[in-house]
Amino acid sequence: MELDLPKTVALFAVLIAVGVGGLIGAPIPMATGTILMMVLPSTLVFGGICLLLGVKHGEYRAS
Repeated sequence: MELDLPKTVALFAVLIAVGVGGLIGAPIPMATGTILMMVLPSTLVFGGICLLLGVKHGEYRAS
């Protein structure tokens, strides 16, 4: 599968949406506001860092 920027962004957004949606739908004692204001931003930042490191490592391995 050839990944380019639009596919990568779409997969990243779907992965984050599934994770956050699962947390919202789960029967846990955490308010939806807490999930959207604390978990979602931290998940986006962590995912972005991991994505950047993965891309840089892939570039290193390809060279």
